[in-house]
Amino acid sequence: MTASLEAIAACAAVLDDAQLRAAPTAQLSQSGALDIHDAYRVQHALLARRTARGERIVGLKLGFTSRAKAVQMGVHELILGTLTDRMRIPDGGVFDPAAGIHPRIEPEVAYRMDRDGRITAVAPALEIIDSRYADFRFDLGDVVADNTSACAFVVGEWRSRAEAGPLGNRAVRLEIDGRIVQTGSTAAICGDPARARGAAERLAGAHGFGSNAGGILLAGAATEAVPVPARGVIEATVAGLGRVSVRTAEGAGR
Repeated sequence: MTASLEAIAACAAVLDDAQLRAAPTAQLSQSGALDIHDAYRVQHALLARRTARGERIVGLKLGFTSRAKAVQMGVHELILGTLTDRMRIPDGGVFDPAAGIHPRIEPEVAYRMDRDGRITAVAPALEIIDSRYADFRFDLGDVVADNTSACAFVVGEWRSRAEAGPLGNRAVRLEIDGRIVQTGSTAAICGDPARARGAAERLAGAHGFGSNAGGILLAGAATEAVPVPARGVIEATVAGLGRVSVRTAEGAGR
């Protein structure tokens, strides 16, 4: 059954408040599971609240493209979320873990789209995820409603698509203060991250997203996510593509 506009707005308000207060909330599914259609309606209502406060949508992100990540979170379906300018941290910039609830970080591949929706450039990326639910636990409807746990992202140096070459099986490494904490391959991302564009287009068309032309697309995680340290330097490397980093420091703000 399709939820009422009032119910959708109430769910969005709960998630928005949890993020603003950096305090976890109960899973929406505790009051009854959201079907996927209503879950995306909640996500859109949540983003409408944020854009009304001045945030600007700059792209999209895929979730659960990696089998390792899907197994880690117990969800087995590709999902789509929204990126805003307030989520973006410059390469080498600072993230304050205290601004989140229980943030985790993962290495990704980012694509830059032109005005016609074609991929023009590629870069290594980091995504910080931070579920607004208690204990980082959720079902599919919960996580879609919660904007796929999106919190922040960092994009490294862009390379043209031609310069980057095929990305179907590049080694990926995630380090914290020079210590390797995860290794993987870009093949974990939809089998080949180049497939992310088509997957994102299908999900966007099915669930009421606007065009991502001229925006960023985060293709998904290449490894499991790891907890963000209170203080440290986190760096991701994609072989042949480059490095991207972020520094964490409690109390630094964003």
